Order: sequence, then structure tokens, then C-alpha cells
Amino acid sequence: MTWKTIESWEAHLHPDRWSGALIILAMFLIAGLLLSRILKRTILLIVARDHDNRLDRMSIAFLSKVASAFVWILVLMLYAHMIPALDKLATALLASVSVASVVFGLAAQSTLSNFVAGFSLIFYRPFRLGDKLQITAPGGVETGIVEDVSLGYTMLKTYDNRRVIISNASISSSTMINLSAKELRTMAMIPISIGYDSDIDKARALILEVAAGLPDIQEVLNCPVTNLGASSVDFSLRVWCADSTIAAGVKNTVLEAVKKRFDAAGIEIPYAYQNVVIKELPKSIEQEKSGETE
Repeated sequence: MTWKTIESWEAHLHPDRWSGALIILAMFLIAGLLLSRILKRTILLIVARDHDNRLDRMSIAFLSKVASAFVWILVLMLYAHMIPALDKLATALLASVSVASVVFGLAAQSTLSNFVAGFSLIFYRPFRLGDKLQITAPGGVETGIVEDVSLGYTMLKTYDNRRVIISNASISSSTMINLSAKELRTMAMIPISIGYDSDIDKARALILEVAAGLPDIQEVLNCPVTNLGASSVDFSLRVWCADSTIAAGVKNTVLEAVKKRFDAAGIEIPYAYQNVVIKELPKSIEQEKSGETE
């Protein structure tokens, strides 16, 4: 390889030429990929050595995404600084940075709010990865496990394997119920009704007997009368379960078992009906009835 060959290669690698700009771009892309990979491997190694779970997994995952985005921004900035044409363009853009910042801020307002809200979720930690949340979505109340918190969105996995995706700004400003916070033990409150002609003490005894015989119920508290309705006497069976998932299943099991015991014991489970009282018949109907009797 001669000196002229080396000089020709150096000329091709000069950033003023398009060939040199493309080659340098490829080098920077490879460097960005390597840095991102090293960063992810380092974070995975740190998490793997955290046997006592002292590190918050959600914070680590979110900050790793932020660090990866920062690496790529840094790579692009260095590349733009090395290429004279892009460097001049950047200098020209800086002259109108105030106008550009206002336009960019208005255009990316929702994106930036989601990004900032993600930091607030990491800082205040109202929930963690794996926690079960109950939130109000456009389709109704949704319950799911926190699967991921990205730079803009939080993803919940529901019991039927659906994914509920909520923006960080929405979830940080809405009211949610953390069903996994501190203590998993959950109280199930199951409404049960009987008719007014049924024996209250007998019905309560049967309800408590059914609840005591179910293995998923850890403790039976009580079963008070909570309301005297239009056509029913309403009980509220209160029991402790291991977690919210078991509590939801226990409610269905209790209602089915109580219905069978009530049927066997002759206790009425009321349904809505109306009594119509006729105080006075129309004259035409009275005349017809009198003609039939004659």
C-alpha cells in the first residue's frame, strides 16, 4: 500500500465530502449501538447482583431508557459537530432558538408532559413493577398488573391477557387503587338479600356456615343487615381473603353456594315485583260483571 493510496482514503474520509460523512455516520451509529448495549448489560448485571431487592426495578428500567436516549442524543450532537455542513446548519438554527423552542414546546407539549410525569412516578413511587392497580379507563374500571413504565406510557396487563396502555401524565393525575401496596390481604364484602317473610337469623346462620366451609376464605368477620329495601332485607357478608384475585373469585363462589342452601331451606331470594290495588272499577266493567251474574 503506497502513500498515495493512504492519502486517497483520507480524502474519502474527509467530513466535507458525502462519502466521508456517510462513513463517519456509520462509525457513530456503531458506537451508539455499542454504548447502548454496554449500558444495558451493565444495568442487567447490577440488577442480577441485587439479591436483596434493594433497587426499585421500575426506577432502574425507566432510568435505563432515559440513559439510552441520552446516549443517542449525544452521538447525534457529536456527529453534527464533526460535519461542517451540519455544524453550520446548527449554528444558523441557534440564531432562532427562542422561536424554535416555543414552536417545539407547543408541538410536543403532551410528549414532554408524559416524560416529566414519568420522572414523578419514579420519584414518588405510587406503584412498582408487578403491583396490581385498579384505574378508571374509557371502557370502564380496569384492573391489571404494572408490566412496564416507558418514557411516555405505562402498560398494565389484565387478568384476561389484555394490555391497557395509559399515558404517564394521565396515570399520575388520576385516582388509582393499588391493590398490592404493603399488604395483600383483602376484605371481600358480598351483598346477599332475602325476602321480608324469611327468617333473618336462620338466613344469617346459613350464610356464615357457607362462608366458613370455603377454603379460600381466611377469616369470616360478620354478616350484618345493611339495608331494608323496597322488597328485600339486605345482608353484607364480610370475609378476609389472601389477595384481591381470590376475593373476586370468592364472591362468585359464595353467591352460588348461598343460593343452593337458600333453595334447600326454603328461604326466598327476592326479585322486583309490584302489587296493583284496584280501589274502584270503571262502570262499564261493573255492568259487564253484573250482566254475567244474571
